[in-house]
Amino acid sequence: MGKVEWFLKSLFSKEQWFSNIRGDVLAGITITLALIPDAIAFSFIAGVNPMIGLFSTVIIMIVISFCGSRPAMVSSAAGSMAVLMAPLVLMHGVQYLFAATILTGIIQFLMGVFKTGKWMNFVPGAVVTGFINALAILILMDQLGHLVKADWLMLTAVAVTLVIVYLLPRLTKAIPSPLVAVTLVTVASFSMGLPLETIGSQVLIDNTLPLPGLPDIPFTWQTLVIILPFALSLSLVGYTETLLTQNMIDEKTGEKTDKNGEMKGQGAANAITGLFGGMAGCALVAESVIHVKIGARGRLSTLTGGVVLLALILLFGKVVNVIPVAALVGVMLMICFEIFDWGYLLKLRSKPVSETVIMIATVATSIYTHNLAIGALVGVLLSMAVFVYKLSRIQINQETIEGEKVYRVKGALFFASATELQDAIQLNDPITRICLDFREAHLWDRTSRLGIINIRRKLRERGYKVRVIGLQLKGESRS
Repeated sequence: MGKVEWFLKSLFSKEQWFSNIRGDVLAGITITLALIPDAIAFSFIAGVNPMIGLFSTVIIMIVISFCGSRPAMVSSAAGSMAVLMAPLVLMHGVQYLFAATILTGIIQFLMGVFKTGKWMNFVPGAVVTGFINALAILILMDQLGHLVKADWLMLTAVAVTLVIVYLLPRLTKAIPSPLVAVTLVTVASFSMGLPLETIGSQVLIDNTLPLPGLPDIPFTWQTLVIILPFALSLSLVGYTETLLTQNMIDEKTGEKTDKNGEMKGQGAANAITGLFGGMAGCALVAESVIHVKIGARGRLSTLTGGVVLLALILLFGKVVNVIPVAALVGVMLMICFEIFDWGYLLKLRSKPVSETVIMIATVATSIYTHNLAIGALVGVLLSMAVFVYKLSRIQINQETIEGEKVYRVKGALFFASATELQDAIQLNDPITRICLDFREAHLWDRTSRLGIINIRRKLRERGYKVRVIGLQLKGESRS
């Protein structure tokens, strides 16, 4: 079976589309409630009309349903990517953003073609935990901005939303509780004429459908020079967030999906979104986790989310306009509480100190920069530093045999280990013969070999007779 035939068979398989119809449809409808405020907020961050964020979310959700390799993972306009777009929009205008979005999609598709997904296997668990905890805190901080200036009526509406969200599942789980909560609070607010802030007071839903076309920019090398740095940054951030999210969803569902296939899907979704005048996006951690938790498993869930959001924009714009912001704030508070890894805090004392430091550094950096990708990068770099430090700790045993001082070295030797070996050799003994035994050691680089040669040379210059076992060094046969 060829790759294309295999792809089409898996893409349109009954199992991936229709094995969980009820759960997928309800989850898709529910997740739309979280995507609306997100898309609007991310649009403001990028400096574009909120309708661009909403339509971008629709297109990405629908395309990724067919092209992605990870069913039920929610992809949309993203805050971490919106931050990177703002300078481009400010300096050159929104048309350059559309071009950068298309180029981002092309780069991400090539990432999948050249199988870069394997690099995500090197992200340690502490970084993943820090990543998702930072996201929960950032969501909470964003919602606190609404609550700080809220009056008693809005606070009451938020509280009622949370009560319904958490109490309804005790009575029935037939319908996702966030969907019921937002519906009931909206109906109550509209029917009673409550003076609550609504989505319509932030942005008026415009039902004008965008048409495909190339961005209105000059297609010159100068344009490429302008958009390429932004496209590369967007591609890397999207790569990081998408594949970290994919790792978490795979773990929760007990499945293993193709990371390279997902990058191809994300690339296709972003390229098409750019052609429709949209902004680039990626997988959303919080929404994906909640999506799966409330029952989503197949491609139908994300397709439903995209179609429902499109219907709300085109057919039910007036209904969306009257949804109270307080109800959506309640849902977002539920999301940040649910995705935070409380179990990690309970087991904190049993965790290695280095792992805790890496997790905290990831969280702190993400919050300080408001960029999860930067936080993840700092966490990975810190993990590498810890790994190198632990690896450099070699074991050196010494004993005297028939007038010869023997140093037996165990462990991995590389550039960071040579100094430790040199410090371990005692030069104040009356013994004049020294043996360096490396039969249980492994040399990883040329620097460590040069370090051993340098140690041997210095010992010989001081009058010691030096014998090396287990290594082939210049000027000495292997023992």
